[in-house]
Amino acid sequence: MEKLKLMLPAFHSSCAEMLGRWEKLVSVERSCEVDVWVDLQNLTRDVISRTAFGSSFEEGKRIFGLQEQQALLGLKASQSVHIPGWRLVPTNMNRRMKNIDKEVQALLIDIIRRREKAMRAGEGAGDDLLGLLLESNMKENGGMSLHDVIEECKLFYIAGQETTSVLLLWTMVSLSVHSDWQA
Repeated sequence: MEKLKLMLPAFHSSCAEMLGRWEKLVSVERSCEVDVWVDLQNLTRDVISRTAFGSSFEEGKRIFGLQEQQALLGLKASQSVHIPGWRLVPTNMNRRMKNIDKEVQALLIDIIRRREKAMRAGEGAGDDLLGLLLESNMKENGGMSLHDVIEECKLFYIAGQETTSVLLLWTMVSLSVHSDWQA
């Protein structure tokens, strides 16, 4: 619980940036309609990048984009007729999915290696989720493998982003329908 409290400044700065953009829109146009879905996705991506990896959304943007493509390709593959072993056939879609996976892994390995190098150089692990994971891994002999750490990172990125964006959107819809709740 204490570690989560340390992440509040990251939550605050991400929210403040988004609200600042919205306030600029309203001040310029006096009244406007905003498609908040894109902003909420970017907000949650930024928060996840900051709290999970200690970086900004810009650094994680490529990973989010690749995982989004991977999810769409996976959905497309699941909707086709299942033929045993078909995922091993080098079709365009199968090659693309494999390439995306390799690129995401390479990006995550780079982030992990930089953090491990900084930790070995005496810098703290950081108060983000990756730092906590690596710190705990270093304390235990034979902790998680690099593959396991990468899979955890992928899970932070994809699962956290989608569920949080949807929750925030639903909260905004509920508040707009029930204006007495806003007060």
